[in-house]
Amino acid sequence: MDKVYIPDIENAPRQTIVLEVDEFLSELTSLTAVQGHVTLVHQGNYLQVSTQAKTIVTLNCDRCLQQYNHRLAVDASEMIWLSAEVPEAEPGLEIEVTLDDPVEILFPQGDFSPEDWLYQQLSLQLPHRQLCDQNCEGLLEEAEKIEQPVDRRWAALESLKEQMQGN
Repeated sequence: MDKVYIPDIENAPRQTIVLEVDEFLSELTSLTAVQGHVTLVHQGNYLQVSTQAKTIVTLNCDRCLQQYNHRLAVDASEMIWLSAEVPEAEPGLEIEVTLDDPVEILFPQGDFSPEDWLYQQLSLQLPHRQLCDQNCEGLLEEAEKIEQPVDRRWAALESLKEQMQGN
């Protein structure tokens, strides 16, 4: 997916460009191509970017380490400031940013990378706990099969324990 020159968005009809997506992203390892669209709307001093996309990725279960397929779907929207100068915060000065405020800034005469932005949005949808199944037992069965070696220093205590259980 090619980068989009921001002035081209401003000069497009209704200052809107809709990019159809049906390809593999270079940074995202997926089984299927990412399918959907990315919409870019130039709003004067900011860029409104939104997407609806889906794909299937292969993940490793955190419990049993088996691979499994997971459907990733994203429906996201973000505002990105267009500014020629980047505001610098003074050291020690806190800046309050609400969830609705744009947090990224692009140069108005620069490029926007829809592939990178879409990759970020899909990455945010990856599950924190990667489980192949909610009832996954993990490696417990394998761990039970492995006999734990008995430390010879505890042998006397182990024999006492067996004697106590025998009585």
